[in-house]
Amino acid sequence: MEIREKDYLTTKELPESERPYEKCERFGAQVLSDAELLAVIIRSGAKRERSCDLAARILSLSDTRPGLKGLNYLTRNDLMKLKGIGRVKAVQLLCVVELARRMARAKGEELLKFASPDAVAACYMEGMRHLTREESVVLFLDAKNRRLSDMVIATGTVNASIMAPREIFLNALERGAVGIILIHNHPSGDPEPSSEDVAVTRRIRDAGNLIGIRLMDHIIIGDNIYVSFKEKGLL
Repeated sequence: MEIREKDYLTTKELPESERPYEKCERFGAQVLSDAELLAVIIRSGAKRERSCDLAARILSLSDTRPGLKGLNYLTRNDLMKLKGIGRVKAVQLLCVVELARRMARAKGEELLKFASPDAVAACYMEGMRHLTREESVVLFLDAKNRRLSDMVIATGTVNASIMAPREIFLNALERGAVGIILIHNHPSGDPEPSSEDVAVTRRIRDAGNLIGIRLMDHIIIGDNIYVSFKEKGLL
């Protein structure tokens, strides 16, 4: 249906209760919808399109991953294909997504010194659950289960990565680690360990036992869910 000029209202012409900025000021950001939160960030829409409407189009850009989840998979070029999204807005949105990932990681790092599966998963979940290929990370721990550092040890295909025990333990020795935790993702979203996952984990565990560096856990990241080998009794 064609929108006539007199039927169309800009954001400033809307009632105050429907304007994202004013709603946030009056009631807090928590009352805003996902589209309204994005609208505050992008500030303006396209010609004859309010910022909230443009935000809604951004959230529906991915057919397979609609909503906020889809933002994790959009590139700058993807965003700039939308009318009303230029270079500046695209970069702003990418920075917001990265900031959300880092906030989730920082929250997890507060608990990471306890080396519990929940704490480790919280730290790495947002950074790994949206990856489209398997990636394997090694977390190096000191004698009090505090993190010394971590590193990506392997990047694989869509369904497999290869972790080399030799490289893992050379790096562990360099860092003075007494324990390690393996973390990798399953792009399918299902964190259930494969037979290969179990076999590789046990080889790394046995190699670590020989040189006195303990494999504390192996955590597989799925889509907002994880599996801990320690909790499942697989170590």
